[in-house]
Amino acid sequence: MGVLILIGSFIVLLLLGIPIALCLVVASVLTGLYLQMPLEVVGQHMLQSLNSYSILAIPLFILAGEIMGSGGISSRLIDLSNLLVGRFRGGLAMVNVVTCMFFGGITGSAVADASSIGSIMIPMMKKKGYPADYSVAVTCTAAIQGVIVPPSHNLILYSLAAGGVSINALFAAGILPGVVLCISLMVAAYIMAVKRNFPKGEVIPKERWRSIIIQGALSLTTALIIIGGIFLGIFTANESAAVAVLYAFLITTFVFKEMTLKKGMEIFVETFKKLAVVLFLISASAAFSFFMSVLNVPDMIFHGMQSVSHNKYVLLIMMNIFLLLLGLIMDMAPIILVATPIMLPLVTQVGMDPVQFGIILMLNLGIGLIHPPIGSALFVGCSIGGISMEKSFVAMLPLIGIMLAVLLVITYVPGVAMFLPHLMGAR
Repeated sequence: MGVLILIGSFIVLLLLGIPIALCLVVASVLTGLYLQMPLEVVGQHMLQSLNSYSILAIPLFILAGEIMGSGGISSRLIDLSNLLVGRFRGGLAMVNVVTCMFFGGITGSAVADASSIGSIMIPMMKKKGYPADYSVAVTCTAAIQGVIVPPSHNLILYSLAAGGVSINALFAAGILPGVVLCISLMVAAYIMAVKRNFPKGEVIPKERWRSIIIQGALSLTTALIIIGGIFLGIFTANESAAVAVLYAFLITTFVFKEMTLKKGMEIFVETFKKLAVVLFLISASAAFSFFMSVLNVPDMIFHGMQSVSHNKYVLLIMMNIFLLLLGLIMDMAPIILVATPIMLPLVTQVGMDPVQFGIILMLNLGIGLIHPPIGSALFVGCSIGGISMEKSFVAMLPLIGIMLAVLLVITYVPGVAMFLPHLMGAR
């Protein structure tokens, strides 16, 4: 009955359109009343979840991403990507993919990728003769790289929900899967370009190369500071986030000269809005997770899955299907905070490292961001492209197939995600 009250009330409130954080709190309070626990327990767990040093990295990475996103970085990364791959057939699509990986390494957000890069690339691709649905499809799928490659703040949320899994290891684990996904999408874009006879990109004059390379390198330095500093043991995640904010401010203000006082105020307001949502979700999910643990929900789900099969590979497939289905009905952050305490004990019992599971979780839920009915990255892309969700989603299906193939590789080949964390640990 306790499980029914906890899960049932959450689902009912969710279907009524109540904000997810409130659904989690109300479900926790109702369950606490049924179990005759003092309601102070709910408040204590909500406050304790915020008493973590790791949380400091979240507002700093959000702030760094907002500064870089508003400071003219996206156009410079597009120029650099165009110089690298733009000359090939379907070059603009490949430029889109590469730029999204670069930008994801700065903002750590798929929605920020889709809005910042999409606002430039989608109109540009349409102007060059690419279909609108294909332009949106490429942008939205490429934007998902932002939830995998560091400094994804969703990986920090996972670290908190998983009880303190190393953020440094998670950031390192996201690099190779992000590169694999980028290359896979580029190959798919090239094949589709040849098949559909999409145009080649324009060749950039050599006299512009120096300027493009310098400005592109300066734009990418933020990502290099974060990744290199963590990988070499120079910075912790929090320290790298603080350095990234300082560098982002300096480069956009004094080098690119696109940061103004008005933009700065808007950036702080937007950062505080996003942070308020994230912190409320973290605190609400902590109370919900406590009651799931008290009621042994993870064990119940694990035994239910084992009743279907004891085979490790079948269980992992079921786990991926479960996460993909969750991504269809909930946004990414609450799923991370609610599903991690349920699924992590399951995957560790079949021998999967929590770091590897974190990357698998990110890609599963990232696919949910481009899937109707609540895919936020899909909404952004369709709004920019001026087309319906249905039309763009149909065009996206081959690329989603590529993403699912990469997901299986990450699931069944642990070395793809774990090579760099192991190397970093050895060092």
